[in-house]
Amino acid sequence: MNVPDVFIGSTDDAYTFVVLNRPIRGANSLLTGAGFTARKINDRTVYLLPPTPSEEANEQAGIAMYGLSARTLDVVDLSWTTRWSPQVPRPDPGIRFTLTSTTFQATATTEVARLVLEQHGFARSADGPSYQPATPLGMAHLLGAVVRAEAHAHAYGITVRVDLGISTPDAIPAPAPRPSATVPGRRGAEPAPRRSR
Repeated sequence: MNVPDVFIGSTDDAYTFVVLNRPIRGANSLLTGAGFTARKINDRTVYLLPPTPSEEANEQAGIAMYGLSARTLDVVDLSWTTRWSPQVPRPDPGIRFTLTSTTFQATATTEVARLVLEQHGFARSADGPSYQPATPLGMAHLLGAVVRAEAHAHAYGITVRVDLGISTPDAIPAPAPRPSATVPGRRGAEPAPRRSR
């Protein structure tokens, strides 16, 4: 969550949130103008949309992201609330990613979903049906692999759910001094390359 300039996610209780990891000119007015509420949580400003039908969340997030994209293209959107309405039962996902500050795991329910994961550098764990990166990845590269795999899965009509392990907005963690350089739960990972602008 601390890697890209803009991170969009969802809490388990169906809030959509946006976190800015660097100052972006005009971001506050863009986000609040799109219907987000700014709130201070654990020493960081978080922009929140309460649980709402996915079409509304998608539209409001889209308006905000369109404006922000004029200022940065470093955006990661792993929200499920902009895809499924909290008011209706969610379909069982074909791919489920669990991505927290300490763990990473991917699971697939069909052969096509497994192939999608493998095409994006994930390998089946030796101890079960879950997937991990085939080679150790820095957090920035891991997020990129998840985003690409999610887009690829959607192109095949495979539903994807990304669980961030954040139960409710008050559980959104404080900003880290610097992005974590290793994949959670993996030892010996190399530092992620530094981005320069």
